[in-house]
Amino acid sequence: MRAGRLLSLLLLLQTRGHMTATELARELEVSVRTVYRDVEALSSAGVPVYADRGPAGGYRLLDGYRTRLNGLTAEEASSLFLAALPGPAAELGLAEVAAAAELKMLAALPPEPRSHASRMRRRFLLDVPGWYRDADEVPWLGPVSDAVWEERWLRMVYRRWGPTEVEREVRPYGLVLKGGTWYMIAAPRDAAPRTYRVSRIVTAQVQPVRFTRPQGFDLAAFWHEYAAGFQERMYPYEALVRLAPGAEAMLRLTVGTRPADAALESAGPPDADGWRHLRLPVESVRHAGWLLLRMGADLEVVGPAELRAFMAEAAAGLDALYNRPQS
Repeated sequence: MRAGRLLSLLLLLQTRGHMTATELARELEVSVRTVYRDVEALSSAGVPVYADRGPAGGYRLLDGYRTRLNGLTAEEASSLFLAALPGPAAELGLAEVAAAAELKMLAALPPEPRSHASRMRRRFLLDVPGWYRDADEVPWLGPVSDAVWEERWLRMVYRRWGPTEVEREVRPYGLVLKGGTWYMIAAPRDAAPRTYRVSRIVTAQVQPVRFTRPQGFDLAAFWHEYAAGFQERMYPYEALVRLAPGAEAMLRLTVGTRPADAALESAGPPDADGWRHLRLPVESVRHAGWLLLRMGADLEVVGPAELRAFMAEAAAGLDALYNRPQS
């Protein structure tokens, strides 16, 4: 336990350069007194850890000192290779770099972690895009990633929903890969950051002018907040439905697991026929109609009236189609 903590302390100082005892204690989840003892133990072992005195003091390693130890256990090494995504790396133009890094990592590992990692790579594969859809074409992902990395303005022509195209100059703060789709988080001039789908970029030019990234901007926090509000923005309406007994699994396949489970959890007890009354979030009447028709006779729309009328009209059309004599 202590050996692993000492190695973690050493690697923290190596990667961050300078840290206070309080910062180290927080990262290692120990007391400040324990940090003092661990630093003393490293110094006794010959590791050049130096203390900077004063209000801005802390600990640092002697300039140029680096350890060759990586401290990876077999499970940790395996997780790194499981996380390797060759498809996204290739889209970013990093396929050869990623392959070379993987080879060097394998060569640097001791025999047991190396065997574990190789076995993990042979037996597990992460295929990001969902079924029944191809990954987006992202011809401009390379320039976009360059602009993100170098903190340069990006001038682009962006295709909104439909045929409308607009020209924008943005400060790209980061890229997110979600379900096989790339998104760029960027801020237009005098505006807050927003989300752009990279496959909708028609042209892109990295500008020579750099921008200053906002202090404290957290890409992960921005994305989590955006994702949390996505369903509310996309599904502003509600459908009242009756669901037949045993049709829960089909409902999850039709509208998605989370919306279905949320509706089922908030539903009351079944009625006299065993059917359950649910409230489902929907994008629009027409979209909900196309979606819920998949449920056939296992679901009845109760409201709103416009959606019920849509379903009745569609059902009447199907009845007329399938009950007419075949030629």
